[in-house]
Amino acid sequence: MPHAVIVGADRGIGAALVNRYATAGYYVTAVCLAGGDFGTLANVRVISGIDVTRDTAIHSLTEQVADTKIDELVHVAGIGVFEKWGAFDFDAMLDHYNLNALGPLRVIHALADNMAFGGKIGIVTSRMGSIGDNQSGRMYSYRMSKAAANMLGVTLYHEFRPRSVAVILLHPGTVATDMTKGAKGWDSFTKPDEAADGLFQQMQALGPDTPPEFRHQDGTLLPW
Repeated sequence: MPHAVIVGADRGIGAALVNRYATAGYYVTAVCLAGGDFGTLANVRVISGIDVTRDTAIHSLTEQVADTKIDELVHVAGIGVFEKWGAFDFDAMLDHYNLNALGPLRVIHALADNMAFGGKIGIVTSRMGSIGDNQSGRMYSYRMSKAAANMLGVTLYHEFRPRSVAVILLHPGTVATDMTKGAKGWDSFTKPDEAADGLFQQMQALGPDTPPEFRHQDGTLLPW
């Protein structure tokens, strides 16, 4: 049974991904900040209390994963905030960078030795992190930290290439989650299960020769 690790699995897209992988026959490790409820799924293990901005939590994660091989790792954990011009909280913006950009680096670095030869790594970033697609501005810390996460993914591609581990940057779409709740048109946003299915399909399409790409969950190739 292949093993997938989903980081940020408490709710929303991450929780939906856990269910998608589990129903596809994977053994899934759901890494959560608080905890996740995955019903009667026997092939899901929950590791809770993992704050990806804390080195002590990352150390705990490595101890609990131990020497278990990982076939696919998807990092979902992140945060997005709408800042107003002239009302920046720079300390909070640094916290966003710590979570959105350094968070996946901490996790992937810590679990690097667990990655199976020919494995797959997916980092859920956002189209908002695309420099070429920025047509509206705003959301400074979110855009900047997600652009940094995109750079991380390309750099990781080169790091893991000798082990034939593929790396992809993924945009889930505009998804109806707690983070986007209250936004105009929220009821018509992509549902978490639909986003998770698309992300899963993009992960399955990866091969050892796949270059580092930035893709929408529907398969559209996005500009950096």
